[in-house]
Amino acid sequence: MLFDVTRGGLAEIFGEDRLATLPAAAFPPFATDTEGARLLQTVGVPTGTFHLRKPDEEAGRLPLVRDVVHAEDHEDVSPDAGGWPVIGWLLNAHVALDPASGTVYAFDADEGTAEQLHTDVSSLVRLAARLQRLLEEFTFSGDDGDEEADFERLEREVEAIRDATHAVDPLPFRDDETTWSVVGEEIAAGQRFTGDSPGARSLYG
Repeated sequence: MLFDVTRGGLAEIFGEDRLATLPAAAFPPFATDTEGARLLQTVGVPTGTFHLRKPDEEAGRLPLVRDVVHAEDHEDVSPDAGGWPVIGWLLNAHVALDPASGTVYAFDADEGTAEQLHTDVSSLVRLAARLQRLLEEFTFSGDDGDEEADFERLEREVEAIRDATHAVDPLPFRDDETTWSVVGEEIAAGQRFTGDSPGARSLYG
């Protein structure tokens, strides 16, 4: 795994009730004991920026890529992609795990595209946690005269997360068109502050 992510470390920041996990039975048998699947079972992902997929209520299983997109239309991925479990949702993309390589992919059904999103699941968890923490802790000054400076500071915070991630895993921010790049731009523009966070109170009253 590229990043050292632990449940205890995430729980200290977000609390146990904010960590979403997936049961082992949700994965196809060949994927259950892979590193990525085990991380999603034991450590989990903080809720908010990234949405972990809920297993089907009746079958108890995650959908597979072929259940949500025409996998055969994606020539730039493995022929086995149709059988990969869909673990989450980010923007307009279905996020799937390739159990063999551990790589995380984003499939955009509308655009008919597939992109390598993360080298492994630890990178996904780390990035989702850092962006979510920024959204929950960033504070605007509340002074209209300082608004430009506030957004410049926010942009620097996003850029620092981007750079730290890219230094270890170049996939999430390899160019300005990746799914995570779009999310980062939205955060820098103040579009993803929700709930009772300091940022939301300053922006929306």
